[in-house]
Amino acid sequence: MSVLEIKKYPEKILREKTAPVNEFDSGLQRLIDDMTETMYAAPGVGLAANQVGVSKQVSVIDVSTREEQSSLIVLVNPEIIHKEGECSSEEGCLSIPEYTTIVKRAEKVKVKAFNRHGEPVEIEGDGLLARALQHEIDHLNGFLLIDRIGRIKKEFFKKRYAREKALSRK
Repeated sequence: MSVLEIKKYPEKILREKTAPVNEFDSGLQRLIDDMTETMYAAPGVGLAANQVGVSKQVSVIDVSTREEQSSLIVLVNPEIIHKEGECSSEEGCLSIPEYTTIVKRAEKVKVKAFNRHGEPVEIEGDGLLARALQHEIDHLNGFLLIDRIGRIKKEFFKKRYAREKALSRK
């Protein structure tokens, strides 16, 4: 297993819709293992394949705390099939380091997908799991958390990003 480089905003692959997975082969298994190791090393609660430069509909999620046993979820070709309620909470992203903002999302979701072995699964989540499911599926569809915030907050983000980029060049 390897820790992969996490792609950072504004890299183009983060804005592209990923391709469905058709083969559950050893290459896919290696990608899942590498993504899992990368997510834990970051550390994060979720990671989508395009965040490590691979345009495939694959994501890994683990919202357990350090004290809890790992509850790794692997989703291949995930799709939200039901949303319920609404809540706003602070959210961050491994592809936009050192930035958090309040994002409005569904309070509960139901997702259908395949597990790493190609078997169909359905996962229901609320709270942090619901947020992570929506966040990672957004990534697979080419959306970032900054696409879920208001116009004024987005303008502040862009100005801050441009300022930080200019400072890092000096």
